[in-house]
Amino acid sequence: MTKLFDISGKVAIVTGASRGIGQAIAERFASAGAKVVISSRKQEALDAVAEQIRNNGGEVLAIAAHNGDKAALQILVEKTVETYGGVDILVNNAATNPHFGSLLEASDSLWEKTIQVNIMGNIWLCQAVVPHMRNAGGGKIINVASIVGMLRPGQYQGIYSATKAAVTSITRTLAMELGGDNIQVNAIAPGLIKTAFARVLWENDELRQTVEARTPAGRIGLPADIAGMAHFLAAPESNYCTGEIFVVDGGMTIGSL
Repeated sequence: MTKLFDISGKVAIVTGASRGIGQAIAERFASAGAKVVISSRKQEALDAVAEQIRNNGGEVLAIAAHNGDKAALQILVEKTVETYGGVDILVNNAATNPHFGSLLEASDSLWEKTIQVNIMGNIWLCQAVVPHMRNAGGGKIINVASIVGMLRPGQYQGIYSATKAAVTSITRTLAMELGGDNIQVNAIAPGLIKTAFARVLWENDELRQTVEARTPAGRIGLPADIAGMAHFLAAPESNYCTGEIFVVDGGMTIGSL
């Protein structure tokens, strides 16, 4: 009998994997038998996650790489290929949100930093991995977008929302361009997830309660909720899905998307 959602032996790069959603995805992939390459800015934080994955029987390689540094991302892919022979799955999860406030009051430097990490880093990684996926006969690219990049931008999160809207557009464009190469490109749009990245939102009791009241699931999300969708999109069962934005928000945006 064929094993469902089988990614055993596949090589997966997961960015922003030292905590939160990226860590949960990396751990999920490793537990399913994938060879996981994790990246983020700080090697020490990555090493702690890698040790945990190895202790649970997974295979992992930890490589520090800033998502806004093109050269570092190219080295990340080169080291992955040198170690494992290729790249089958790319999860573009790393992101930054340095500005919480009015869109018009944000400095140019904040715009540039957010665009560099949230948009260009993803493009640079896709440029680096796609030749290897083509040589292998196919692959999976999974971008982590956000519900604030869809119809309703996040309040005081204008730059971040704009970059996540770009991620959804890039996802659909790449899906069209790479479909003939058997490379599926999809995105996950999480709602409010309990991560350190979103701490300023869910630690605000009034805001969290408002979100929970609007959410049919009655709670904010957990990183594991996103990891499950990522596993589906990395597996053969999603081979006929491409160019889609999979909303994982407990139903919060029902009626607005």
